Amino acid sequence: MVVAFSISPSSGDERGGVSEAKRGETVAEEVRAEMAANVWKVVAAEGDSVEDGDTLVILESMKMEIPVVAESAGTLTQLTVNEGDIVNEGDLIAVID
Repeated sequence: MVVAFSISPSSGDERGGVSEAKRGETVAEEVRAEMAANVWKVVAAEGDSVEDGDTLVILESMKMEIPVVAESAGTLTQLTVNEGDIVNEGDLIAVID
């Protein structure tokens, strides 16, 4: 199985760790590309409510379709790709709050 995304908190210390969130404060989740690929289809839109496991976009690499899914529930506050775009490893795809 090929994983085409990674989730990381958008706030943290300089070492890339997660800083302690205040009680009741949520930490935004960044969805980043794990490999170079073409954005084949954008499924979700900014402002959409998403659940854990919902498909956000579908990437295509080496003739394989790779769904990029939400790893947490929330609101899709930022979508940085469009159909036909090329993403490289580490590129930001989306932010979920």
